[in-house]
Amino acid sequence: MTVPTVAELLQSACAELERAEVFCGHGTDNYWDEAVYLLRHVCSWPVDVDRSVLQQPIEREPQQQFEQLLARRIAERIPAPYLTGEAWFCGIPFNVDERVIIPRSPIAQLITAQFRPWLLQPPANVLDLCCGSGCIGIATAAAVPSAEVVLSDLSDAALAVAASNIERHDLAERVKINCGDLFAGLQGQQFELIVCNPPYVDAEDFATMPAEYRHEPTMALVSGDDGLDFTRRLLQQAPDHLTEQGLLICEVGNSAVALEEAFPDLALTWLEFEEGDGGVFVTDRDQLLAERHRRA
Repeated sequence: MTVPTVAELLQSACAELERAEVFCGHGTDNYWDEAVYLLRHVCSWPVDVDRSVLQQPIEREPQQQFEQLLARRIAERIPAPYLTGEAWFCGIPFNVDERVIIPRSPIAQLITAQFRPWLLQPPANVLDLCCGSGCIGIATAAAVPSAEVVLSDLSDAALAVAASNIERHDLAERVKINCGDLFAGLQGQQFELIVCNPPYVDAEDFATMPAEYRHEPTMALVSGDDGLDFTRRLLQQAPDHLTEQGLLICEVGNSAVALEEAFPDLALTWLEFEEGDGGVFVTDRDQLLAERHRRA
């Protein structure tokens, strides 16, 4: 029997993924990267493995393991990071499973820039609200070594994953966990920066999403008919937890249009990214207080 090279195995896998019309959107945007993601896990290759490996023959055992993962990826529509138990965000690996959504926010680009130019100085304290796996807050702690970070989420299950990532990256001294709905458990605490990637998918979009998204926790995705149930509460309560010059950065994805319609007078700056989708805004404490007063 002819032993395939790594490249041949990957090309064959790409053809299978394409025939099956699987959806790529959980860390990759094409079939080649999707196949590489699975094979790299099986072979324990580093992210920057040399491309010369493509011409090497693949041994039978890793080939079989890869084919088993590929079969599950196709038949069950399980996103690749759930099959490997690992996702990458800001160049950092994170533990993931079906208790948390898979990291993929364009907010990563803000983190690597230490939130410049929106903050003139790196933030001293940060709240990662709706933290899920903790990827935003932990990546912020890694990018800003002086920052104290709180990861907060309503889900105990998600926070267990976040705790494993704090331990994985040895950040327990600077990254703490809070369990509560919105700002519950954070009374009296104020932050220079609140970063939030909340549930924001509206009912219509959720009904038409690819099967891969059904593996992610619904409570982390869906937020009412227009996707804004959580965000409305956030905008109302956030100014009480921001310092005088504090900023709120929030992702609302496709619900951006609905948000502008619901809050026509609230000054929101919509951010543009070199990679990934938009739907991320920044606003400050003064603007949020003004909006609250208008609605009082």
